[in-house]
Amino acid sequence: MFDNVCKFLAESFSSDFATWLLNEPITLTELSPSELSLEPIRADALILLQSDQIVLHLEFQTRPKGDIPFRMSDYRLRVYRKFPRKKMRQVVIYLQPSDSELVYQTEFVLENSRHRFDVIRLWEQPTELFLNSPGLLPFATLSQTNDQRRTLEQVAEVIEAIKDTRIRSNVAASTALLSGLVLNKDLIKRILRSDIMRESVIYQDILQEGLKEGIEQGIEQGIEQGIEQGIEQKAQDVAIKMINKGINLEIIVDVTGLTVEQVQKLQAQTEDTQTE
Repeated sequence: MFDNVCKFLAESFSSDFATWLLNEPITLTELSPSELSLEPIRADALILLQSDQIVLHLEFQTRPKGDIPFRMSDYRLRVYRKFPRKKMRQVVIYLQPSDSELVYQTEFVLENSRHRFDVIRLWEQPTELFLNSPGLLPFATLSQTNDQRRTLEQVAEVIEAIKDTRIRSNVAASTALLSGLVLNKDLIKRILRSDIMRESVIYQDILQEGLKEGIEQGIEQGIEQGIEQGIEQKAQDVAIKMINKGINLEIIVDVTGLTVEQVQKLQAQTEDTQTE
């Protein structure tokens, strides 16, 4: 979910990210991993943006992973193979505070090869950096703030002032989701207007994803329930046959796995049927 939000923000507000990470407010377009010559690694967590002169490679991570240095090196070579004359800026952006040494790794070393990339730990970044651009607002509560609630309130004020309703709703929904990493959901709902978020692309995607997941869970539960009911019905059929043959109640319970109460109920039903 967080991968999708970050990818959406980077692609929708590429000039904001270029200003932040390249110090130049240029417009970047998406570079699909499929355009590179090899099968992509974890394409869902990968963001590639490009201009005529440069490729910006972003990886947002909620948790540190040991294979990040290799992936950064691997993608640098892939991009070089495709665009040998383009420069490349690679940045791993960690969203949540971590004491792991992995969040400080900035190079991949293999025998005589060495590749370096940049790392940003959001919790060390000044909050003001994210309050002046709509595409960066959702990251403000994850920055170096002493009061995350107050920061979210500041972000909400800026969002309210955005005139474009589409941008306002998308930024609000993205802010709500990313703020969920550090703040209580009820608090977020009180500060951010839910009616604005419902209009966003991100909100609708999550709604559809939740609906799909719910349907899949419902199907899975239905199958499991059907199997359980089928097994129980089979056990009851065997128990009735054993009752009709006058087999001892304890043996029926042991063979079928039914409870004593269930077998006794079946006995009563069988006797009623025979009486009729």
